[in-house]
Amino acid sequence: MHRILLIDDDTQLGGPLAAYFARFDMALEHCLRPSDGLARLAQGGIDAAILDVMLPEMDGFALCRAIRKDSDLPIVMLTARGEVMDRVVGLELGADDYVPKPFEPRELVARVQTVLRRRAPAAPKAAAADPNHLCFQGLRIDVATRTVLRNGDAVDLTGTEFDLLLLLARAPGKVFSRDDILNQLRGHEAELYTRAVDIVVSRLRKKLEPLDCIKTLRNAGYTLALAPLAASAAGSAA
Repeated sequence: MHRILLIDDDTQLGGPLAAYFARFDMALEHCLRPSDGLARLAQGGIDAAILDVMLPEMDGFALCRAIRKDSDLPIVMLTARGEVMDRVVGLELGADDYVPKPFEPRELVARVQTVLRRRAPAAPKAAAADPNHLCFQGLRIDVATRTVLRNGDAVDLTGTEFDLLLLLARAPGKVFSRDDILNQLRGHEAELYTRAVDIVVSRLRKKLEPLDCIKTLRNAGYTLALAPLAASAAGSAA
């Protein structure tokens, strides 16, 4: 059972939420003050945190920053303010998702479940696989040196373009929505906090031509439409 820590000064919120989370096999604990929440986190055993923005002692952004100094714990921010800028700040500080108040408990549960799945350990790779090299037909990504070869030629990518390609390449065939990209590439160029994700994808596509590897699924997102090479083929292509 996952243990979730809610840090929110609303004394009426913890009980009903705990009962609701229990229906989804999650145990929710409630701390009213950031200092109490940090002390509880230090004890260990918490799988994700839900932070209110408006808190005594320090706001939720400062609390998120404090947690991120020592932990990669999944974090969902709660706030009564729905401005885009608040979401940007939260993501820049390391939050994994952002839910404005008032919210439906089912939505909050779904968001928490999503960030827990996103942080779950990946399935073990085959022993012969090289995690530092992702190889596809016509495309080779060197994770350690952050270099990309397209049909044997080096491709000059920005840091954001490389990280976007790496995100897609680590799960070929998986569809990533714009929100997925925003959340997983947090802390990068400011452009990735707007709809200009489409522009970054367009630039990356152009640099990878003539390969037609990044597909758009209408109203869904983007996916890398290349099959990974087998270990033996990847080795011969190196």
